[in-house]
Amino acid sequence: MIDVIGKLKEVGLFGRSGSGFPTGEKWEMVKNAKSRKKYIICNASEGEPGTHKDQYILKYYPDKVIAGIKIALATIENSSAYIYLKHDFLTEFGKKLEKLIEDAPIKLFEKKGGYLAGEETVLCEVMEGKRAEPRLRPPYPAEKGLEGFPTLVNNVETFYAVAKIVDGSYKNERFFTISGDIGNGGVYEFPLEWTIKRVLEETENIPKMDFFVHAGGGAAGEILLANELDKKIEGMATIIVYDKVKTDVWMLMTGWIDFFLRENCDKCTPCREGAIRIKELVESKNTDKETWEDLFFALENTSFCYLGKSIPRSFRSLINKVLK
Repeated sequence: MIDVIGKLKEVGLFGRSGSGFPTGEKWEMVKNAKSRKKYIICNASEGEPGTHKDQYILKYYPDKVIAGIKIALATIENSSAYIYLKHDFLTEFGKKLEKLIEDAPIKLFEKKGGYLAGEETVLCEVMEGKRAEPRLRPPYPAEKGLEGFPTLVNNVETFYAVAKIVDGSYKNERFFTISGDIGNGGVYEFPLEWTIKRVLEETENIPKMDFFVHAGGGAAGEILLANELDKKIEGMATIIVYDKVKTDVWMLMTGWIDFFLRENCDKCTPCREGAIRIKELVESKNTDKETWEDLFFALENTSFCYLGKSIPRSFRSLINKVLK
């Protein structure tokens, strides 16, 4: 019988949710935890603007996702599983997934709450019927997750990759969404070592006009200029291309901050008040970099969870590179 965890470590698979935590290590932590009950959760709550890779996988490769979950169930004793789906995914894919599940101990669970409810500790809170707020870590879900039991949380693409690793078809690739001012948008799968430039070239999406790229996520990403596209796609889920001349950068930032304000849980003051202050700066079209940097510093260093810490990245890179 194959040593699944050993294989995951050998391949070097990391979680495809954006955190980049080594998958084999996470599985090993849950497997080695002493507990009469353990949980496995497939996170299908995809909520980052412009990101559609999990939806694509559930549409075209649901069998691989279920196979990956079943491998986890066989690897981690005393376990049962949930697929945590946002409403649209449950409606679109629920029946197909239930058919593939057959008699395996896997249940579908409809996501309650917005974007933040996809973070693994918030996910556990929501599934327990509590408010959508992040937990203090440690302990991590692998130690004390759903209902206080060791819990493995991986996203759709990670379980898909696990299935391919076990059946020998994995090619060290990942999915990502390309959109924006281009002609060939969609979801693509390419090798991790490829650069953004090569991906855009291969998909015939290198614009002829002056442009910039929002890479990583549709809100919590990084702005890259046309001469900065040699970065590898390793941890990215989204590549959005913008016409540098036609794009209203203040409108663009308005969309970002409205997203962060809408999805804020209001648990911590820095994130809540920092997002409101950024909204004010965007509305007044303030270009004073010292003021912006003071806000960024507070958000990055004092926010309780990743949402607040991630807010500055897109704004800082856009202000420094495009508004300069």
